Amino acid sequence: MEYEVIIAEDEELILHNLVQKINNSYAFKVVGQAQTGSMALDLVKDHLPTLLITDIRMPMMDGMELLSRARDLYPDMKFIIISGFSDFEYAREAIQLKVYDYLLKPVSQKDINDVLSRLQKDLELEGDDYKKYFSGDYAHSAPSRIAELLHDFINTHYQKPLNLNIISQSMNYSQSYLTKIFVQKYDCTPIKYLNQIRFQKACHLLLHNSELSINNIAELTGYEDQGYFSRTFKKNTGMSPLQYRKSHGL
Repeated sequence: MEYEVIIAEDEELILHNLVQKINNSYAFKVVGQAQTGSMALDLVKDHLPTLLITDIRMPMMDGMELLSRARDLYPDMKFIIISGFSDFEYAREAIQLKVYDYLLKPVSQKDINDVLSRLQKDLELEGDDYKKYFSGDYAHSAPSRIAELLHDFINTHYQKPLNLNIISQSMNYSQSYLTKIFVQKYDCTPIKYLNQIRFQKACHLLLHNSELSINNIAELTGYEDQGYFSRTFKKNTGMSPLQYRKSHGL
């Protein structure tokens, strides 16, 4: 299994050095590199990588804004921050954004190997459900049937991370092809559909399960933390989860 990586770093020599170090690891491959946050975000949208690695200080869009916007679009993506600024405020904000790790420059090959080794193990554990569910031979399956399988998987596993990279490799398809046939059948991307399902489930639980706390509902609908769930919910409705409940007389 090979996991795709996007790197954002404004210093060209450091960027190339990071690419080389990551490509020297066993299971990770850099599929895009950028020297600005905005360019990196475009690459994320194009590739939907498993991992985004970014410096904090970059022109046009800094690393924190890049992570925040990427996470809003793809909440199950993994993030690592690399910075030369050992500032607690950055580390604290990174923790709030649920980054996988925070590394200080200069980053050695050992630093990269250690963090990617841990991440690989975690991704393999996440991928167990994928391997069980998508273990068949799909060479002769109609595209619509493949899209249905992914659709059904999202409906039953929306509480867990969705990694299209692992799913597509499990089925011996490219990630872009899997997305294309899903859009053809359901008129939206798998990620967008997942976000819709999570939001619909959250609304239902807020209105019909008053005994559940906001944190309980966040966990039950696949959101990693209550703060991120509340911000995402407000973006969709203009109200916090508590305000949404009160607006319906609860």
